[in-house]
Amino acid sequence: MHVFLLFLFVGPFNCLASYSRATELLYSLNEGLPAGVLIGSLAEDLRLLPRASGRQSQQLLHPERTAAEGNPPLSFSLASGGLSGQYVTLNNRSGELHTSAQEIDREALCLDGGGGAAWGGSASIASSPSSDSCLLLLDVLVLPQEYFRFVKVKIAIRDINDNAPQFPISEISVWVPENSPVNTRLAIEHPAVDPDVGINGVQTYRLLDYHGMFTLDVEENENGERTPYLIVMGALDRETQDQYVSIIIAEDGGSPPLLGSATLTIGISDINDNCPLFIDSQINVTVYGNATVGTPVATVQAVDRDLGTNAQIAYSYSQKVPQESKDLFHLDEVTGVVKLSSKIGENVLQTHKLTILANGPGCIPAVITALVSIIKVVFRPPEIVPRYIANEVDGVVYLKELEPVNTPIAFFTIRDLEGKYKTNCYLDGEGPFRLAPYKPYSNEYLLETTKPMDYELQPFYEIAVVAWNSEGFHAKRIIKVQLLDDNDNAPVFLQPLIELTIEENNAPNAFLTKLYATDADSGEMGRVSYFLGPDAPSYFSLDSVTGILTVSTQLDREEKEKYRYTVRAVDCGKPPRESVATVALTVLDKNDNSPRFINKDFSFFVPENFPGYGEIGVISVTDADAGRNGWVALSVMNQSDIFVIDTGKGMLRAKVSLDREQQSSYTLWVEAVDGGEPALSSTTKITILLLDINDNPPLVLFPQSNMSYLLVLPSTLPGSPVTEVYAVDKDTGMNAVIAYSIIGRRGPRPESFRIDPKTGNITLEEALLQTDYGLHRLLVKVSDHGYPEPLHSTVMVNLFVNDTVSNESYIESLLRKEPEINIEEKEPQISIEPTHRKVESMSCMPTLVALSVISLGSITLVTGMGIYICLRKGKKHHREDDNLEVQIPLKGKIDLCMRERKPVDISNI
Repeated sequence: MHVFLLFLFVGPFNCLASYSRATELLYSLNEGLPAGVLIGSLAEDLRLLPRASGRQSQQLLHPERTAAEGNPPLSFSLASGGLSGQYVTLNNRSGELHTSAQEIDREALCLDGGGGAAWGGSASIASSPSSDSCLLLLDVLVLPQEYFRFVKVKIAIRDINDNAPQFPISEISVWVPENSPVNTRLAIEHPAVDPDVGINGVQTYRLLDYHGMFTLDVEENENGERTPYLIVMGALDRETQDQYVSIIIAEDGGSPPLLGSATLTIGISDINDNCPLFIDSQINVTVYGNATVGTPVATVQAVDRDLGTNAQIAYSYSQKVPQESKDLFHLDEVTGVVKLSSKIGENVLQTHKLTILANGPGCIPAVITALVSIIKVVFRPPEIVPRYIANEVDGVVYLKELEPVNTPIAFFTIRDLEGKYKTNCYLDGEGPFRLAPYKPYSNEYLLETTKPMDYELQPFYEIAVVAWNSEGFHAKRIIKVQLLDDNDNAPVFLQPLIELTIEENNAPNAFLTKLYATDADSGEMGRVSYFLGPDAPSYFSLDSVTGILTVSTQLDREEKEKYRYTVRAVDCGKPPRESVATVALTVLDKNDNSPRFINKDFSFFVPENFPGYGEIGVISVTDADAGRNGWVALSVMNQSDIFVIDTGKGMLRAKVSLDREQQSSYTLWVEAVDGGEPALSSTTKITILLLDINDNPPLVLFPQSNMSYLLVLPSTLPGSPVTEVYAVDKDTGMNAVIAYSIIGRRGPRPESFRIDPKTGNITLEEALLQTDYGLHRLLVKVSDHGYPEPLHSTVMVNLFVNDTVSNESYIESLLRKEPEINIEEKEPQISIEPTHRKVESMSCMPTLVALSVISLGSITLVTGMGIYICLRKGKKHHREDDNLEVQIPLKGKIDLCMRERKPVDISNI
């Protein structure tokens, strides 16, 4: 990579300090370089670094230190954004220029290659006056003001050989006249184009096959463009070979060189280098004196090997031909046919010598002689005497079309009027007839048929009996044969299977189609009537004359989609003939049926905590219509934020897990919409009942805290209730049945207290002694009877046995100590029969029934518990006047239900 420095000092810059200078830098680099390649350092190339022994080097190396000292650091920046800025990056501190991620493509930047480098804005692209140069132009500002520089940076993009020569068209045609002399030069249009420049551009051309007739030369013009020239190296003859095909290859000068190719077709154009030639120099022909006017006498034909107008031949008589011969025989100047142009008289010459010339453009005429000899004849034709066997009227013979082979038509007797010439006879014309000698008689001939005749194929024939004698005299007798039609053809339908369609719910007497059958017979035998077959339903009608098929009733595709029956076409012959076709009618669907759910409503039992997008159940729906009209899309009309339904399978799913404690049932409306236009729809009701799962442990409402305690007077009598543990369970059924048990004790004599496993009431079992004074701590386990695993909670019940509470801080210090309590794994005994084993053994249907009953029972149980709690609250209020409970709870949150509970004083009864 090279760098050229050119410093241009100009006057003071108006907007900057008086020491401003303009500088120009020139760099060069190859196109196609990756990102991050160093182009040059402006700081070094502007010679700012040599002065760095002073202040500026410190600015470049330690700009932050310089700034701290009050000397602003040098900065480099583009004056403004531009196209060139996309291809380079400028380090604002070091002044280094690098290639950017945008790869430089010289051919894309400087495709035109004309015009000088112009500074447009701060960054632009230009090509220099040299077609090999391509420049990126940048304007860079060096700051601060006391070191200001306005730098013009030119980056010359060097070309690399990254483009192969390419011809603008794939097939090139060159036309060379066949008389072109050796060394004739012809420019080949559409030369190859290479976007690269200099040595990387197109350098030479060559042919893959020179055919020993051509070579290539390359000429370069003032602009350096190279044009290939085709040079003729041998004699050409279009009549020998009219075309040469080769491959022309263009090669550039890169290393390695790149190639481009195209098909070169060299066509040899014709010149008039051949003249007409006759194969023979003389022909001999004869013509009878009784020949008719227009009879062809002879045909002459010359050959010219050239093409087009060069091969046009005009025939003419030589001036040596007498006018009498020209008048008698006409020569067609284009075809060379000689015809008799007038009747031959008695005094006409017996021999005519016709000299005929074949004239070509620019050629000496070719000559041929036609020697015509005229044979005079006397017209004495033989006589033909017919004797008809078949029915003949006015020269027309009538035959039935079904006559057998060898049916005789007539006898013909051939007579020679002069009696001295041998006669012969033949049949002229086409048809199934034969004229044969009738032996043992001479000059007797029998005309008969050779195969069965068909009126429908050809109803009329015209033939001729021709007789001639040994002298060439002949006679002709015209015979016309008319066939009589017979009813030998049945009507034919255009199609044996008539496929029809009609939309259902059609109007009465709707048009279906018009039947059409043809009968090749004529007259009444060809007149066709139409009838329905015996298998046709009664509501179809067919007009016997017009063949119009209609349906009198309204068709329903859902009732019957396809009809198939026969129709008959009968002619009026005797006996009549008929043919049968099949009508296949398809009733097309219309959207006349709404989607239909298989149930009026649906109910599903789902266990709570059912996983999101789990399958709840299938909503089955049908639509009697077909195609798009029968496509059904299902959607949830309400609560679509919770539930979704698969349109294809009809599977109902819940998007989220369902919690029975939040909502025990859901009522959905599902809409089914078909694909018809307009669409029809229907709705159904879906009820989803959530079955309880033991997912909630019992919640202890009282005592409110493990740190609360209760004063028990020493005078309390055994059997008296001291306090209670009160808990609730959000589940239902067996999952909500709660049992209480003491699983740990600590104190002077904690076994003095017991708990009721059903009610949670704690009572005093034995009379309290002097040694029982102090803090008794009971660890109570509250457990449900859930399946398959019961859940439980624990709570600490603190009972302080004393006459009074004189030192609360002492009691609180005892409560804060971690108690050492041995856990007693003793489950409460409640007589409740387990049901889960029975459920396991039941089948699916009884299980669903049982779950339904449990769900209803759960609702009843919750209602009963609510009533029970209210009654207990009333009972507590009633006992307020008789008992005094001392409760000293610690700080903590109190449930709303607990706020209504009144303290009860415990005393001797």
